[in-house]
Amino acid sequence: MREFNEKMIAAKAKMLERFRADKAVRDQAQKRERLPPGQTWSKGFPVLDLGVHPPFDEKTWSLRVWGEVENPITLDWRAFLALPKTDSVSDFHCVTTWSKMDARWGGVRMLDLLSLVRPKPAAAFVIQHCAEEYTTNTSLLEASTPDAILAYELDGAPLPLEHGGPMRMVIPTLYAWKSGKFLRGLELRAEDAPGFWETRGYHNRADPWLEERHER
Repeated sequence: MREFNEKMIAAKAKMLERFRADKAVRDQAQKRERLPPGQTWSKGFPVLDLGVHPPFDEKTWSLRVWGEVENPITLDWRAFLALPKTDSVSDFHCVTTWSKMDARWGGVRMLDLLSLVRPKPAAAFVIQHCAEEYTTNTSLLEASTPDAILAYELDGAPLPLEHGGPMRMVIPTLYAWKSGKFLRGLELRAEDAPGFWETRGYHNRADPWLEERHER
């Protein structure tokens, strides 16, 4: 019967435990580095909205893009789904201080939609118009970051109604109220137009890393 060096096995086992502990420390440090000030990681995906969940009817749904664009469009559901699809993973930060790590979205990149409508030089702002008459505003620059996406999937499944289905905006670089649920229209403007929460004291830009939760 083969004899093993028990001291070496024990030493290797201790080394493995140290590696595991070091990795846990590194993982926690990485999470902290990804977490904006004042936020806490959430294990779930809380639902916070105005309490209105408009029903989805594929036959009547449409997305309109208009304003300071060379090619204004109105897409029905099939035409929207026919646009190039992108999968995106990003963190999601709510102004109420919770954050979700690695939300997995599927949909149409805002950059791809903008290439279709071709913003005019005067276009500087994007106003999101949602089915429950909610609006929110961002600069065109903020709305066209590489990971900004018009999402119709979450974790590989159709976007649930409570999370803004059938389609919502997702702009990971801003607080979540700038990612309008039940999105039905995008208006490109030369002038800004503060939306529902912005006219009620919320910050106009909403950068989570600067804690821009409200106007000072």
